[in-house]
Amino acid sequence: MKGFKNVKVYITGEGIKTLSVGVENGKIAYIGEDAEKITEPYPYKEGQTVIPGFVDEHIHGAVGSDAMDASEEALSAIASALPKEGTTTFLATTMTQSPERIKAALKNACEYIEKDKKEGARVLGVHLEGPYICDKFKGAQPGEYIAKPESKSFDDYYETSGGNIKLVTMAPENDEGYKFIEYLCSKGITVSAGHSDATFETVREASEKGVKCITHTYNGQRGLHHRDIGVVGGAFSLDNVATEIICDLIHVSAPAIKLLIKNKPHDKVILITDAMRAKGLEDGISELGGQTVYVKNGEARLENGALAGSTLKMNVAVKNLVKSCGVPFCGAVDFATINPAKNLGVDKLYGSIEEGKFADFTVLDGEFNVQLTVRGGEVVYNA
Repeated sequence: MKGFKNVKVYITGEGIKTLSVGVENGKIAYIGEDAEKITEPYPYKEGQTVIPGFVDEHIHGAVGSDAMDASEEALSAIASALPKEGTTTFLATTMTQSPERIKAALKNACEYIEKDKKEGARVLGVHLEGPYICDKFKGAQPGEYIAKPESKSFDDYYETSGGNIKLVTMAPENDEGYKFIEYLCSKGITVSAGHSDATFETVREASEKGVKCITHTYNGQRGLHHRDIGVVGGAFSLDNVATEIICDLIHVSAPAIKLLIKNKPHDKVILITDAMRAKGLEDGISELGGQTVYVKNGEARLENGALAGSTLKMNVAVKNLVKSCGVPFCGAVDFATINPAKNLGVDKLYGSIEEGKFADFTVLDGEFNVQLTVRGGEVVYNA
């Protein structure tokens, strides 16, 4: 049996233990103290820790490629790059663009998923970020393509994606009677409020209709004010709503990250990278949604100074939480593994090291460097 032999391994809810973990047919088949069951051990060195593979529900691109490029080569490049930062599963994230460009990206994602490639990270589905957002908080999304939320255009997108849209970011204040939110929920899609000028009351009502997440909390949304606590206030105060957070210490400061974590149930904080094509490249000129992006010292901004996604790597996000925000290691790992899996409703198969789940592992050294990444039992990165 392949697996890890006598390693430090993080078992969700139990902490770090010294155990052996066996793998059969791509899934975890054994967790226990009998090291003799492991006849084909994965590489492992003293001082390393085995954790679940990271799940990134919000990432646009990396290494010069973007999901909106609508090519197999682009998704393959992104998928090949992500195991280097410990990510084994991700949602290919689109952005506000013309219907034709969005559908091209969705069609490409569908075809890529159907090929079930074993190399690199797994494309679990699509995160449709826009076009159903608000103009005031569009951020780096091109405003001319913003659309009113309605089922007809979405059905076209959903069909084109082969039913692979798993998460939709939208502005709930533009959804009259919250009918669109209810429609998405009826399809089993996770709905997230983002790029939104919603009042707190709107966020609260939308959460009762099915919104269960806030997209990149603090960024691209109505902030906290003492007479209307807005979208950020909804993120803080609605315990049933999960909150994405970009922990690059650029989009959100360490004190703001700590404030969010202090106000949320443990399972409602989700690490994302929101990375764009400049991730993994040197500083310079890049692109997002047809707009020129300038990357300097790892910060990606439009010409007007607006942040345009990130160049963040998931293992660095976990490191930032631990080193700069005082989050315990196991808690930080949860934010990047089981919590996004729960948000997407796939935690029975992904997000933790348990028998019966997919054998997705990341091995970190003491400095949070990724030494080994295993997806479905197969090594997809070895430092």
